[in-house]
Amino acid sequence: MVEVIGAGFGRTGTMSLHSGLETLGYAPCHHMKEVLGNLGSTTVWADALRGDREALRTAVAGYRATLDFPSCLLWREMMELFPDAKVLLSVRDPESWYHSAAATIFNPVMEEVAARLAASDGAVTTDMMTAMAEHGFGDHGKDETIAWFVQHNKDVMATVPEDKLLVYQVSDGWEPLCEFLGAAVPQEPFPRVNDSADFAENVDRFLSDGSIGW
Repeated sequence: MVEVIGAGFGRTGTMSLHSGLETLGYAPCHHMKEVLGNLGSTTVWADALRGDREALRTAVAGYRATLDFPSCLLWREMMELFPDAKVLLSVRDPESWYHSAAATIFNPVMEEVAARLAASDGAVTTDMMTAMAEHGFGDHGKDETIAWFVQHNKDVMATVPEDKLLVYQVSDGWEPLCEFLGAAVPQEPFPRVNDSADFAENVDRFLSDGSIGW
């Protein structure tokens, strides 16, 4: 059962948070990398994004936490399915977020990645991406895309009860996250993974030999 719903967009430190949550015992934690590692799941995610609640339940079955796309687009639906779950909204300066997203998940090179994935899985990945676009996912120009990001965060903060919400930046480290979850602070440093350089290296690896390292 999902206990932590990640409502923050990708490129807000979600890979670092993925490692952090799993270190705190919230494993497995769903992240877009789970989808890339199991392309068959894109069909159920496409259905979930189009309003099928049972498809959403199936998509997150067995996970204790969720982060990143596509699940963050369905944070309201996730709250309905898991009313006792806490909501973790990872945030970032909007300008910084846009530049990171434009260099990574919205980079034109990702079109080649998507094309190769579609060729390998019968285009079901393309259907999921189309369903995500129906929720606003994509680079629609700097101003519009930043407005989408900001409005999403405002909607989460205006909707989720204060006692169930943590608005969090990965630079905050372990303490606020552990206090929110009632967990002991680990001795190890908070993980820092998948910055823009890491992302570019993963894309290059995929395009050169087909391996997925996200």
